Amino acid sequence: MKTIGVVGAGVMGVGVAQDLAQTGHKVLLIDLAEPILERAEREIRQNVRFQSMFKKDKKGLSPDQVIEQIRFTTDYNLLATADFIIENVTEKWELKREVYARLDAICPEKCLFASNTSAIPITRIGSATKRPSQVLGMHFMNPVPMKTMVEVIRGYHTSEETIETARQLLKSMNKECVIVNDSPGFVSNRVLMLTVNEAIFLVQDGVAAAEDVDKIFRSCFEHKMGPLETADLIGLDTILYSLEVLYDSFNDGKYRPCPLLKKMVDAGLHGRKSGKGFYPYQG
Repeated sequence: MKTIGVVGAGVMGVGVAQDLAQTGHKVLLIDLAEPILERAEREIRQNVRFQSMFKKDKKGLSPDQVIEQIRFTTDYNLLATADFIIENVTEKWELKREVYARLDAICPEKCLFASNTSAIPITRIGSATKRPSQVLGMHFMNPVPMKTMVEVIRGYHTSEETIETARQLLKSMNKECVIVNDSPGFVSNRVLMLTVNEAIFLVQDGVAAAEDVDKIFRSCFEHKMGPLETADLIGLDTILYSLEVLYDSFNDGKYRPCPLLKKMVDAGLHGRKSGKGFYPYQG
């Protein structure tokens, strides 16, 4: 695989593109607007500098060397040269369906599609293409360059060849994977979203402040982060969209999004990426 297309230059897309570039891959990073791509380039430069301070970049690449591996563009037609696509579009099925129809028409027949989705079933995504056997899920964890494990999801039609190719790509990124079968939310988010949602209910109901909820998880269970800190890292909008997918998919009230979560998303309190969620952030 010579060229990897990364569709979506949000938090996850930026992390995936950076990690690919730092491990020697040529990357096409696609988004809809130049300002988004300009911000993505700034964030990648900043992230690489930050990693170098803590000697986390094993290849020792400078920010300029990493950026040289990435082409930032709004032109989907350039994906006609891609061997593999990693999609990171917002967790809205209508948007993803449009993106996959577009990718299917542009990308070469050999190209594989991986969705870095939080909850949308991979089989549904595959159905939006003419190549469902070449579609799988690759659920990266945030921040991508710092996490070595990826949840890989096999859709109903996903071939073993597609799974193996994805495994080899991840190996070239110095990552391992756990392969699971398709289900809304898969393993990680089917459990995590329930935990986060219930933690938000605790804050809404006045049982405990966000700081105390997280302190219990860190101190009692030795988690590195509490559920509300994790929610801020993921993005409260992504948490809400994922819960809505789970609620619609299972028709089970246990996935009903907490009203406080909806209110915070409406207010633009999306967590780290917006500067404030359950905690304030700078920079």
